[in-house]
Parts: sequence; structure tokens; C-alpha cells
Amino acid sequence: MSTVSRPRSQPTMTKTPPSETTILLVEDEQDLLELLRYNLVREGYQVETAGTGEDGLKRVRQMGRDLDLVLLDLMLPGIDGLEVCRTLKGRETTASVPVVMLTAKGEEADIVRGLELGADDYITKPFSPRVLMARIGAVLRRAEKDGRSQPSSVVEAGPIAIDQDRHEVTVSGEPTVLTATEFKLLALLMSRAGRVYTRQQIIESIHEGYAAVTDRSVDVQVVSLRRKLGDAGRLIETVRGVGYRLRD
Repeated sequence: MSTVSRPRSQPTMTKTPPSETTILLVEDEQDLLELLRYNLVREGYQVETAGTGEDGLKRVRQMGRDLDLVLLDLMLPGIDGLEVCRTLKGRETTASVPVVMLTAKGEEADIVRGLELGADDYITKPFSPRVLMARIGAVLRRAEKDGRSQPSSVVEAGPIAIDQDRHEVTVSGEPTVLTATEFKLLALLMSRAGRVYTRQQIIESIHEGYAAVTDRSVDVQVVSLRRKLGDAGRLIETVRGVGYRLRD
């Protein structure tokens, strides 16, 4: 059953990317694969395809540094998409390659697991081509920005600036006092603006997996952090059923 349709002849919301941008599409449903490839090529991307998880990993090895993003269906025969994601993010040579997951409705547990494994974004079926292209474009822009970034202790997002060396936070230039836990939480969210962090990822990152820290504790810490950031606290978004992210 097709989950996307060929777009009408209308302008899309994303800019045409450089022709050298290469996406690996891993999808076992042939009709959907062809439709996705059609839309990606129409946007100007170079597209390689694979029909199974095994083939996808093989193509990754063959492509080497020519690969810019993996568009990965989670429901694959043999090695499923979660295992493919785990393998890619576990290898030094491919850990920085963005992964966008394609999931079916009702796969919330798989979405959470994929994000925990390091996936950069997800989109649920059915979806529109324009939304998919916008999400892919956003992930690629973040990856490009991360690649250009020079080492610095200061990270900025909108009016918020955090200096990890000085352990200082300012909002619109005004100092903001945070607890050590709130500072760690903000630093985590700001390290990858736009990326969703699950509550478990937050616990493991800022509490080192301490068993006594619950999902509810994370929610309380987010509420407190938002309050201290004032109007800028609205940049911290709740992704229902998954976790939190800092608005890109």
C-alpha cells in the first residue's frame, strides 16, 4: 500500500540541494521505494537504494564518504532498521552520518528505541512528500552546521547562550542561575538543537543512569528549567510520547 503520492507540479518548501548530496534509501516495499526515489531525485538529490538491511549495510561500506544521509525504514526483512541504525551509529566511520527513520503509526516504542540508538529524526507513515523533504533538509543543514562548527565552550540558541567552561548561562545577555542538573540538561539539549532526546537518554547523560531518577523527575527538571529561562523556555519543546528537544 503506497504511503506517499507523486506531488503536483508546485514549488516545494525546501531549497534544491547540491547535486553531490547523496542519500541511501533503505526500503523493502518496491512501490514505496520508487515513489520516494522519484521525490528525492526531483529535489536534486543523488539517490542509492537497498531493499534489505543487509544490502543497506553493504551499500554503506561501498559508498564510504560519499554518503550524506540514510533514509531508513524500520520494518525490513532480515536485519531490521533498528539493527541497521545500531550498526551505523556504532561504527566510527559512519557514526556522524544522519539517519532519518521511516515508521508506521503505532510504533512509538520503536521510535524511542531508534532515537536512543542515535537516529537523527523520524517521520511516520503516511506522510506528504513536502513534509519529508523539509525534514530531510533540516537534518542535512544541522549536520552541515555541526561539521563547520569550531570547538568552543560557548553554544548559542536564540537568546540563550551557555558557556560550559565558565559554567554560565545568559538569556538575552542577562545571567541566569541554574542548578548543576539544570545546567547539564540545557547543555545536552543545546548540543544538538532540533534532535529529540528521550527521557532515558537524559537520565543516562546527566544522571549517569542513576536508577533512582525517574521519567517524572526529568519532567520536573524540564519544568523548572523552562521557568528559569523565562520566555526563552518555550524553545524547549515536548515531543509527546518520546521526550524533549530544543527548537531548531
